[in-house]
Amino acid sequence: MEFKEIQTLMQNFEDSDIRELEINQDSFQLYLSKNKQTHKHENLITTEKTEQTTSVKKKKVNEQPALLSQNITAPLVGTVYLQPTPDADPYVRSGDHVKRGDVVCVIEAMKMMTEIKSPFNGIITSICVSNEELVEVEQPLFSVQEDKNND
Repeated sequence: MEFKEIQTLMQNFEDSDIRELEINQDSFQLYLSKNKQTHKHENLITTEKTEQTTSVKKKKVNEQPALLSQNITAPLVGTVYLQPTPDADPYVRSGDHVKRGDVVCVIEAMKMMTEIKSPFNGIITSICVSNEELVEVEQPLFSVQEDKNND
């Protein structure tokens, strides 16, 4: 593909409503995306605090502090695989304990497999995606109740 053709293609892509475009032609590959978010690993964690709603008058001395729920989010656009092979057990299930660094899934993007690892210790409370689902950047993959005792 000539440079002039690529420039025209890029301009047409920019003017269109298409968000992503991938072209594979012999040894030529081109991937265009209008996703303007950066792909830093620090953005893997989205924090949400869930607070118990109790009035000050009814608060008990032995009441547990608010639980810290974290999301493990997708760092890139791609297809998520929740198990290593089609006939294997999933990496994690709801209710499983995970440790920092445990692989929880794999995301395939442009034939490259990226292991997604838990950035903290905790218990998987929910799986937010289906196997082989297309995921977006920052899309929650798993909800995890963080375990502060096992850092």
